[in-house]
Amino acid sequence: MLITMDTSLSKFIIIVIISGVLSVLLSIYAFYNKKSFTGMKVFMWSTILSAIYSFAFAFELASDSLREIRFWLNIEYIGMPFIAPCSLLLIMHYVGYEKFNSIKKSWVLFVIPAITLLMVTTNEYHQLFYKAIFLRPGVATPLVDVVPGIWYYVHGAYTSGSMFASLFILWLYRRRTRSIYRKQMLTLAFGTLLPLLGALLYVLGLAPLGMDPVPIILCITSILYVTSIFSSSLLTVAPIAREHIFESMRDGVLVLNLDNQIMDFNSAATKIIPALTPQAIGQKLDHIWKRGAESGAFSFGMDETEEQELKWIRGGETFYYQIRASNLLRQNGELAGRTIVMIDVTEHTQLEHKLRHLAEIDGLTSIYNRTFFTEKSKALLFAAHQAAQPISFILFDIDYFKQINDRFGHSVGDFALQHVVTICQQSLPADSVFGRYGGEEFAISLPNMTIKQAGQAAEKLRADISGNPLYSASKAISITASFGVSEAREADVPLETLLYEADIALYQSKNSGRNAVHLSNPHEVHANQQK
Repeated sequence: MLITMDTSLSKFIIIVIISGVLSVLLSIYAFYNKKSFTGMKVFMWSTILSAIYSFAFAFELASDSLREIRFWLNIEYIGMPFIAPCSLLLIMHYVGYEKFNSIKKSWVLFVIPAITLLMVTTNEYHQLFYKAIFLRPGVATPLVDVVPGIWYYVHGAYTSGSMFASLFILWLYRRRTRSIYRKQMLTLAFGTLLPLLGALLYVLGLAPLGMDPVPIILCITSILYVTSIFSSSLLTVAPIAREHIFESMRDGVLVLNLDNQIMDFNSAATKIIPALTPQAIGQKLDHIWKRGAESGAFSFGMDETEEQELKWIRGGETFYYQIRASNLLRQNGELAGRTIVMIDVTEHTQLEHKLRHLAEIDGLTSIYNRTFFTEKSKALLFAAHQAAQPISFILFDIDYFKQINDRFGHSVGDFALQHVVTICQQSLPADSVFGRYGGEEFAISLPNMTIKQAGQAAEKLRADISGNPLYSASKAISITASFGVSEAREADVPLETLLYEADIALYQSKNSGRNAVHLSNPHEVHANQQK
């Protein structure tokens, strides 16, 4: 069977059917994404009602009698009167206007549409909506003309009033809208304005063929919604009424949906994460983290941890941010997504680092102080015992250091200490622990070294120190040092005992003429094991 579509009416019907199909597809999308935005359920009902209106109007145009046309008119009004208040409610959800965002309060918007539906379906008994409805004379295809009744004007006024209210609300909030959301706002505005203009053309008798153009216009608005949903994540972002709160916050804030997609962020967040551009809306958070990590800007892994620290390097400076993730809940307690707050803790962290430095590092030589050297060495000793590996310790003392202070002054004495530390650092293995034990005395922990190996290391240090004099303004100052070495030969020997044995060996070096290395006696039991 060949169907010819050579009349304007047939083409009109096809477009209206397409409009209905698009509305159905949008309602399905809204149903499966109803948790991504508080107004998505309203959008779903709006598209369902639009689909009813469009399909019923298509059947009206295809009808062969006045009776059929009356029937489909009644079906049209199941959907049509409720579309405008649904759109108004959607706009209020979008801007965060909470007054009508619950069923208990929003039902009032649908009182007049419900009365309109009742008036249309019972019109033959009172003629308050249509005073008369009749077939248009002189046309080949059955079309109807109507004589409006009083409630027809009430319905028209309420519908246009709802649409004007939607546009007015969007206009009020236009300045609060960030540029990345302007597309969304324009889509909502055109989605309201175009049907309003179509209805106006119909009322003024300027519509093509004298037929209602709104169902065709709904096809255009549906295409706009589809385009905006996929290009700018329409109806998946936080309401714009909350943007002024976002923008006034010093902390960076990200809003994620249940799929871990970025739905919103404030300008403070863009200063922390350069990858947060308008194109980041709708992208997976993991993708943004990866881009930041690959650029070396920061290192941070998103997992189930609620609180982490982010380190960001910008222009050679290091910044620290405390990252706090928390669940975003709806009013009914359902999980809607997550918020991530990034708090600048650079000043606090840097102060913490300074305090830790003061607590761990000797201010003059920039190596570990006695307290922290002892703490680190105890940890190394325990690890060596657990792994059954050797560990040795060196104590050494600068010879005749008091004479250097007395003859050249304390400033030269300080330089002498720094000079010795620099020489030692050039020779010590990476896993050693080096600390100032007190005055001109230093201590070294050497994991994985026997006493013989540690003695060889001490001898190299001794030779390096004696072979590299300190050059002052007046002359070269010869510096030597005396060394004592001990080894943990038994398990559970305390650090204090091992350092005591190294100290005894050190004094043997001093008593033998200084500038020497002595090892503790490997044949004697440790001091703590003597009876």
